[in-house]
Amino acid sequence: MTTRSEPGEGVVSDPVTLLYSEVEEELRAAVRGLLADRCPPAAVLRRIESEPDRRELLNSVNSVNSVYDLDLWKTLAGEIGVAGLLIPEQYGGAGASASEAAVVLEELGRGVAPVPFFTSSVLATRALLPTGSESGGALLEELAEGRKTAALAVPFAASPYRAGAAVRLEDGRLTGTVGGVAGADVADVLLVPVDGRLHAVEGGALVQVVPSLDQTRPVATVTFDGAEARDVGACDLAEVLRFGAGLLASEQLGVAEWCLDTTLGHVRERHQFARPIGSFQAIKHRLADLWLDVVRARAAARSAATDGSALSVAVAQSWNAGVAVHAAEEALQLHGGIGMTWEHPVHLYLKRAKAAEIALGTPGDHRAALASLVDVPGPE
Repeated sequence: MTTRSEPGEGVVSDPVTLLYSEVEEELRAAVRGLLADRCPPAAVLRRIESEPDRRELLNSVNSVNSVYDLDLWKTLAGEIGVAGLLIPEQYGGAGASASEAAVVLEELGRGVAPVPFFTSSVLATRALLPTGSESGGALLEELAEGRKTAALAVPFAASPYRAGAAVRLEDGRLTGTVGGVAGADVADVLLVPVDGRLHAVEGGALVQVVPSLDQTRPVATVTFDGAEARDVGACDLAEVLRFGAGLLASEQLGVAEWCLDTTLGHVRERHQFARPIGSFQAIKHRLADLWLDVVRARAAARSAATDGSALSVAVAQSWNAGVAVHAAEEALQLHGGIGMTWEHPVHLYLKRAKAAEIALGTPGDHRAALASLVDVPGPE
């Protein structure tokens, strides 16, 4: 709940903070409709199955070998305008809030959609926003239009509580290696934080895609060997990672919601002993508990998106990461034999949930931060 004051009046309670607005619901419907038509989970699975061996050096420009669906991304970015949601109108963006971006992430999580929205339009964009430089503004305009994508050259497992750089800058050139970078294989621009400054690299970096648990979000090792870089402004890396962690909770919510909804549909249709298995008390209890977990996850994700404070982010990641994994595990088990097969897409959700659990800080990292924020001593 937030408060507001009006001229001549006292503080008035405004209880709608965590509710979805009409604009957000319209955005959700547009994204969900497009994904249902162009990228249902079965299509994502087929894309994974047909994926070629990409364990080779790739340039940092867009690659046809990427698992990312770049045609879908062009539609999302150009026709629906999701690429510029967080970018101010002066740079051609929508000037929307994190709440709108969170709704998009919920839907992309529900579809485990292989598009670079989180890496380019959330993490990289957030890093660029405070720079205020002319070159940074020009890059934001290109990102808003969907003409380019960017990736933040830090490990996807980096914690906002231990943010640091592994790259050296000498005479305007970068040297070093960064492992586990998400979105690098389709990024036109790599944004590299060094000593509190953000540097843009277009070409000159080697990107080697490495095996990843989550096949719908590849990670890569990025090597800079004297790559030319331009300084685009100051960068608070810890704040960028914390912002990303807060919105990642919405993607995790989407994963959990799909797992719950799909499992509910399955247990209504699957019969055993001439009865739907959903009528068995043990299964009812498991799904009731899971529903409560997901409801709590929705509240935590909305709070992190609308508030964005360190406390809300720590709460959301402390809870939502585990809920997504638990929901995917329950979905796999309650689907029975078919759930254990490659042919059913539930394994994509389990892999996304497990990979996201260690992204941008583990639940343990966020619980430790939460304990510190509320002044609760941890166990000795």
